[in-house]
Amino acid sequence: MTADKQPLLDVRGLGIFFRTEAGEVQATRDVSFQLRPGERLGIVGESGCGKTVTGLSILGLLPRAQSRVEGQVLFEGRDLLTLSPRQLRAVRGRRISMIFQEPMSALDPVFTIGQQIGETLRAHRGIGKKEARERAVEALAQVGIPLPSRRVDEYPHQLSGGMRQRAMIAIALVCEPQILIADEPTTALDVTIQAQIIDLLFDLSARTGTALLFITHDLGVIAETCTRMLTMYAGEVVEDSPVDAALERPRHPYTSGLLRSIPRLSKRKTVLPSIAGRVPSPADMPTGCRFRARCVHGLAECEARQDLLDVSLDRRARCMRQAELTLPGAIA
Repeated sequence: MTADKQPLLDVRGLGIFFRTEAGEVQATRDVSFQLRPGERLGIVGESGCGKTVTGLSILGLLPRAQSRVEGQVLFEGRDLLTLSPRQLRAVRGRRISMIFQEPMSALDPVFTIGQQIGETLRAHRGIGKKEARERAVEALAQVGIPLPSRRVDEYPHQLSGGMRQRAMIAIALVCEPQILIADEPTTALDVTIQAQIIDLLFDLSARTGTALLFITHDLGVIAETCTRMLTMYAGEVVEDSPVDAALERPRHPYTSGLLRSIPRLSKRKTVLPSIAGRVPSPADMPTGCRFRARCVHGLAECEARQDLLDVSLDRRARCMRQAELTLPGAIA
């Protein structure tokens, strides 16, 4: 991926707030990143770090009555946060698609799989019912669903969990979007189908220049699939780096902790490293460095708010000690 390409998606200072009975809480703070045509960007972090809500906010899928979003989400120069619901519907599914983590709740139980794929095609491509059904069968075959001409007329409850997930992927890919946001796209799939889906996404990206935004806990998928890695912790981006560089030498202690927690072949009875503690609640975020309480490298100076510092031309880290620390990675 060459840096001279203009960003297809430019997220600037994204702050997401939720209204609760106890008042407004901030889920993400100052999230900024860029995605270029054909680029594959992975967002990693523990549950509760703000990965999924970041993806949902890009498409305006957070409930407006219970949430508020600050910042800018520029897609081809237009700020998606300023678009009306009608204008956003013209973007969703056609220009930017999303694979949701929970297919059983995302799929409509009263419509067949074929009807739900066909609805996307008819809304964005203006084709008839017959052609939409034919295209739906092709889409199901592409994602590895057996007997697609039969499955196209079945309802979500008639499919296994893995098939429902593949049907969700078919809906997201059928219009060949410019950006695909994939929230844990291979969670319910066995390793064989997972490899097929990853190959399919690769093919789509290479053939059409679709940019991929992966949201996942699986660092193995990130290493295999993505060109860049964005590490999020407690609602903030703590590291933004090319994947290979992050795997070899992470520049934030949290990224290093995630990489060291990956199980690997080693001597028997070896203790697997882990990160002590847990992600803080959005209602009770610490001041200064949000990872300080769990960090073995913390100093008194870390009580001050940490900025996302330039490490090199293509790397950033939210740690004042990033230049002096030598942190182990996955290849250590």
